[in-house]
Amino acid sequence: MLHLRLIVPAETTDEVVALLGSTVGTAHLVVLPGAARSPAGDVVMCDVAREAGDELIRDLRGLGLEKSGSITMENMELTLSDHADRAEHEAPGDSADAVLWEELTEATHEESTFSVTYVSFLALATMLAACGVMLDNAVLIVGAMAVGPEFGPLAGISTALVQRAPRLVARSLWALVGGFAVAMIVTAGFAWAMDAFGLFTSGMIDKPRPNTGFIWHPDWMSFVVAFLAGVAGTLSLTSAKSGALIGVAISVTTVPAAANAAIAFSYSDYQQTVGSGQQLLANLGGIILAGTLTLLLQKGLWKITHARKPPASTPGAAVRG
Repeated sequence: MLHLRLIVPAETTDEVVALLGSTVGTAHLVVLPGAARSPAGDVVMCDVAREAGDELIRDLRGLGLEKSGSITMENMELTLSDHADRAEHEAPGDSADAVLWEELTEATHEESTFSVTYVSFLALATMLAACGVMLDNAVLIVGAMAVGPEFGPLAGISTALVQRAPRLVARSLWALVGGFAVAMIVTAGFAWAMDAFGLFTSGMIDKPRPNTGFIWHPDWMSFVVAFLAGVAGTLSLTSAKSGALIGVAISVTTVPAAANAAIAFSYSDYQQTVGSGQQLLANLGGIILAGTLTLLLQKGLWKITHARKPPASTPGAAVRG
């Protein structure tokens, strides 16, 4: 279940309460007249089944409530109530399949910001991967994959394409391209510094690397793995199962490929630079394509499920404080 808290201008309260009461999947409707101070208005609260949340938010925005008041929605870990159980049963579809597009757009928007923190994490991940490349250490490579924050802008691009939001596409692309550019430049400088201290040598990148040599040898399996990881990552975001993102992060070689390209370029090994660049593009392209197709499929399937929506149940009584 989701908990919805609204600040509503007094003249709009009856309309909002009628909307909440007639929406299939809502329960525990409460109205607190005049409780809000900034902005001034009534506080309206209710619980709503996740599968009914997206349409309800869209209807509330249709009333202009995000401009005249506020809309706040949060996930509830535990709700013990027969009313809530009945609301979830009546709502069409399954909560695990429901996509809250406003929540997804907001989350990917935050993760797609070209910020100091984002670039720092990406640069640190790339430098860590560089150490893994030079030492042929798979453990360091996996650690670097887990640290990298690049899935945020990748998901942002897919979401923006499906939602037809060109500004978010541009923002996410800038975070992705700009972030990797800065990270690779920093990593190249890091490689020169390590070489100056005798910790990196050209022989380390030229020697056979059985554990990490695959990074600059892309093939169709690279694209397939990235595609599958993109599907899993997108599903983890839309179903609020963020724990799966760790598995996604350590299954694709975006950060290691960027690191290998930077290291190889710093030692003038252009064959590895090109191969690593191709690996990077294959992974990025596979994730974006998978994310976009997954969201389109979810959107289509949800429309089919929602078309079977049952008639609204008797509206619950509002409790006025």
